[in-house]
Amino acid sequence: MSETAALKKTAPQTTEHFNVVIVGAGISGVGGAYHLTRQCQGTSFVVLESQESFGGTWITHRYPGIRSDSDLYTFGYRFKPWTGAPIATAAEILRYMGAVIDENELGPHIRYRHKIAAARWSSKENLWTIDATRTDTGETVRFTANFLWMCQGYYRHAQGYTPGWDGMEAFKGRIVHPQTWPEDLDYAGKRVVVIGSGATAATLIPAIAAECAHVTMLQRSPTFFRTGRNAIAIADELRALGIDETWIHEIVRKKILYEQDVFTRRSFTEPEVVKQELLEGVRAYLGPDYDVATHFTPRYRPWRQRIAFIPDGDLFQAVRAGKTSVVTDEIDRFTPTGILLKSGKVLEADIIVTATGFNLNVLGDIDFTIDGKALDFSGTVTYRGAMFTGVPNLAWVFGYLRASWTLRADLVGDFVCRLLKHMKEKGAKKVTPTLRPEDKDMPLLPWIAPENFNPGYLTRSMHLLPKQGDKPEWQHTQDYWSEKDQLPAANLDDGALVYE
Repeated sequence: MSETAALKKTAPQTTEHFNVVIVGAGISGVGGAYHLTRQCQGTSFVVLESQESFGGTWITHRYPGIRSDSDLYTFGYRFKPWTGAPIATAAEILRYMGAVIDENELGPHIRYRHKIAAARWSSKENLWTIDATRTDTGETVRFTANFLWMCQGYYRHAQGYTPGWDGMEAFKGRIVHPQTWPEDLDYAGKRVVVIGSGATAATLIPAIAAECAHVTMLQRSPTFFRTGRNAIAIADELRALGIDETWIHEIVRKKILYEQDVFTRRSFTEPEVVKQELLEGVRAYLGPDYDVATHFTPRYRPWRQRIAFIPDGDLFQAVRAGKTSVVTDEIDRFTPTGILLKSGKVLEADIIVTATGFNLNVLGDIDFTIDGKALDFSGTVTYRGAMFTGVPNLAWVFGYLRASWTLRADLVGDFVCRLLKHMKEKGAKKVTPTLRPEDKDMPLLPWIAPENFNPGYLTRSMHLLPKQGDKPEWQHTQDYWSEKDQLPAANLDDGALVYE
């Protein structure tokens, strides 16, 4: 086949136009679709999803025990009451999202197995052109849109992050990453080493410990955890009284958000007190003789990294039962039968799980161009953590790191709908965040200040992310409790948004 014939075969045969294209059918994309149907009636839209179904993280991650690390009263949508236990499994979250899709007739708007390769903005036409490939047929398809709403999350689903340790190729067992958990992995009766101590490790270990010969959690340094019952007393009491679930959802949601706000602020104002409270929660499960100082006392103050909730202390129960041990050390190299640590200790293993995080991407690793010029997002400044200087008619959902992701997805949903209606009222075809004269000499800061929040996936990729300034319009605060009032009240005509 000639090159010309090949191009003709793969070129899009048709182009579909929508007012809005939403990228991703995870928690943000499904929420965005809901908000458009409720707040912008008559707006045509499509949701493009690369996977075979909705759910995002909750469908791509299939390791044993996968669950939320924050409560579903706030991780769930504000418009859809959550009626189960606050910490939910992936299957429960998918059922909940499926109900949102079915109840609001969102299904016809979603196109699955559509992987986007490129998005091109034309100022001449005031349009985005989106090229995608049907992963089931190989067909190239094209869409145009007045507005592009990026709801694809912030990490690569195809492959997690695994450091390159010496000797990995020599290990005779299996090395797996939770993000690509093999369906055929048999860990029954096996010695398993899980490298990492974040939310993934804390979820995985208690789910497999009973079947394994032994599980070792190998960590370079400890992580903070919160413990408690996987239940909320006031929710149970209100249900026993026959209170409507909508009321229960709102009351419990407000209670949790208030308590989270207090806890977060205390972690800054009295970090040592909060630290000791967290450690007491661990000691309550592990007993006074366990070396909590070595294995569960981090070097950083609370909330510099995400704090995972351990329902019913299941991770610590596995440790106390002797099915799991914790080793705090650094890896020297892999051996044919396990891992040699820098202390000289050897961990024998049949399976090694690298629960070492993920690879961040910026806006889906899509090839973006503005009027034919390649777009480098690191050269832009964020407008309220949702839009970017010089990038017209585009919004991005980047959720909260100290609170539930969905809280911001809902806020950004309101903002985008308000902006679309404002553009319609003004007769504007284009809106572009633009630094005002008074902003030109503003200091440019990282997307998130490292001293404020510094997990590995962010610090490894901060150079890829947009900058922020020192004024509210140009900041991504990560503070839901302030932003819930500030974003709805943001002046859309303050000069930071230029309409044409």
